[in-house]
Amino acid sequence: MSDHQERRRFKRIAFDAPTELVQGEHRWQVSLLDISLKGILIESPEPWDADLEELFDAVIHLGENAQVEMQVQLRHIDDRQLGFICLHIDLHSLEHLCRLIELNLADRTELEREFHELIEV
Repeated sequence: MSDHQERRRFKRIAFDAPTELVQGEHRWQVSLLDISLKGILIESPEPWDADLEELFDAVIHLGENAQVEMQVQLRHIDDRQLGFICLHIDLHSLEHLCRLIELNLADRTELEREFHELIEV
């Protein structure tokens, strides 16, 4: 499935929150551009010396006691933007992410549709 088709299935929410990308002992503070149930889009950090074949952990800090943690894989590089697909997310993080998306969508049924799409994949 192309990224374009995937974007249509999962609404991307423009969202800015302190975000860390971790790979082994490397840590990058990155600018989060958007988030969805399927992944994240960030601005490429400087310097960017990651192993593009290895997995990353993304930590999105939503507030004092709330964060979304997910294991992600680099899916595409466009100019200075890096798109990652979510491979694993724990239940607690998924609850925070669903709530965030619900607050940003006009219709709760859209979130339910996306969630069903996600678990059917």
